[in-house]
Amino acid sequence: MASKPTVDSFADAVARALGPRLVSLVLYGSAARGTHVPDRSDMNTLLICDVVDEAVFAALAPALRDWRRAGNPAPLIFTEAEWRASADAFPIEYEDMRQYHRLLAGRDPWPGVRTDRADLRRQVERELMEKLVRLRQAYAALRDEPKQLSRVIVGSAAGFFTMLRAVLRLAGRPVPAGHGELVQSAAALVGFPADGLVPLVRHASGGPPLKLGSAGDPLVPAYLAAVARTADYVNRLS
Repeated sequence: MASKPTVDSFADAVARALGPRLVSLVLYGSAARGTHVPDRSDMNTLLICDVVDEAVFAALAPALRDWRRAGNPAPLIFTEAEWRASADAFPIEYEDMRQYHRLLAGRDPWPGVRTDRADLRRQVERELMEKLVRLRQAYAALRDEPKQLSRVIVGSAAGFFTMLRAVLRLAGRPVPAGHGELVQSAAALVGFPADGLVPLVRHASGGPPLKLGSAGDPLVPAYLAAVARTADYVNRLS
């Protein structure tokens, strides 16, 4: 039986498949931050090529087949020109990747790539408000269905933690890698009680599955309040 591909063996396979067409292959997300939880967290990769055409997809197919069979998502794929032109569209993601990444193949993609603070603030505000509205909608629909509501909360947590890292960057504060330290730092800055999110943080850090109690479990109102307070904080930033 073939062994599961590691991130390094995947990188080698991609580099061999693409040859000089590969510009950069980068590992980012929890695996690069050191917060990866096996069987829960994704192994996230970014692939930058000189151009992206059918020949690239055909060349990648064997490596991606093995990688995806092991439970990993396909990489995000940019051309080099798209990568350099898109910092204004994805400032949250760019700065998160910039801080926590590992170059797997090719050259460093960051020289000359800059994000604008105003673009970052706008994206954070928009995504926080969208998250807040969607969470309220889910809570209204699923308040009496704790199993389904738990899945919604868990599924939204990684995105909220990403927003908290972005808020700390906007404020010029250090950005901790660990979920517990991150929530504590953001709560102190923004002004929401971190204690109410302890079960969610514990789960995200590799602890037991999140299990909500009966309708009105205090975690959910605490989580909604934290998202709302963070959105209001960002809205007030100049």
